[in-house]
Amino acid sequence: MLFKKNKIRDLELKNRVIMAPMCMYSAKEDGIVAPFHIEHYITRAVGGVGLIITEATAISPEGRISNKDLGIWNDKQVKEFKNLITRVHSYDAKIGIQIAHAGRKAEDCDEPLAPSQLKFSEKYKTPKKLSTQDIIDIRNEFLEAIKRSIEAGFDMIEIHAAHGYFINQMLSPFSNKRDDIYGGSFENRNRFLLEVVKEARKFYKGVVFVRLSAVDYEETGFTLDDCIKLCKELKKLDVDVIDVSTGGNSTNYTNAIYPGYQIEYAKAIKEKAEISTSAVGMINTYEMAKHTLIRGDTDYVLLGRELLRNPYWVVNNAKKYENIDFINKNYVRAY
Repeated sequence: MLFKKNKIRDLELKNRVIMAPMCMYSAKEDGIVAPFHIEHYITRAVGGVGLIITEATAISPEGRISNKDLGIWNDKQVKEFKNLITRVHSYDAKIGIQIAHAGRKAEDCDEPLAPSQLKFSEKYKTPKKLSTQDIIDIRNEFLEAIKRSIEAGFDMIEIHAAHGYFINQMLSPFSNKRDDIYGGSFENRNRFLLEVVKEARKFYKGVVFVRLSAVDYEETGFTLDDCIKLCKELKKLDVDVIDVSTGGNSTNYTNAIYPGYQIEYAKAIKEKAEISTSAVGMINTYEMAKHTLIRGDTDYVLLGRELLRNPYWVVNNAKKYENIDFINKNYVRAY
């Protein structure tokens, strides 16, 4: 299963290995793709990855984690993304974009924007509490970012609702203390994300992933049961895959991290919400990736740091274990 072709809607992938979004903090001024990004992503395309998802790409200048983040809020950014996409496609790989807003975790912003006036930690600035209209404005910025992503030619779109960034902050009772239509009840805290997806589906019929932190690891935070209930609603709105991660919304926890430690969450969501999932988190070996799929724990595996260490992980393992050839013709002599 790991190295076989498959389809999500009309998007055909040559295998089930996905490059996880990883911030590189290397963008040009104004969030524009730099030469580094061209080399970075093309190397993984040559290395045989089926689908590459770009690092978190901000919907606005205020939505960046740092001033070195990529952005998708203007035409110049779109133009440079078109070049990147064309070059990745030339190596028979697909490429998607992860769109994001950092919320209270914006490090270089004078006044971060957040659902509630709560700092992420003492190292971060106190954010501005947003009005209801401010929240609606950010929702519309997400929708504009999706439209620009379509214009750029990305093969799929992932909405970043994990790791303590803006949408995750909205979802969690730990970070959302609002008393308007975007806070309080479970339904209200979900409202922002569901509105983004619902409105996007009116004009975008392509593949949509949503990245979620299945748990906050906080007693008063977002739980796995919450996540499963939310994923059932996302399925109704035609989300294709839940990209399952954990944590990031609090510094007040310690959790065991070991190879494959997040697979159990992807499995639970897949089974109980009856929606496709992808798993991420120290999936380092061919055996772990393969058996995760064979057992049916998840539908796709995301590799992050492993692809930083070894951009040719797919090529090498496909050839070694299954005699499947993803090798670029220029490199055949090595095999």
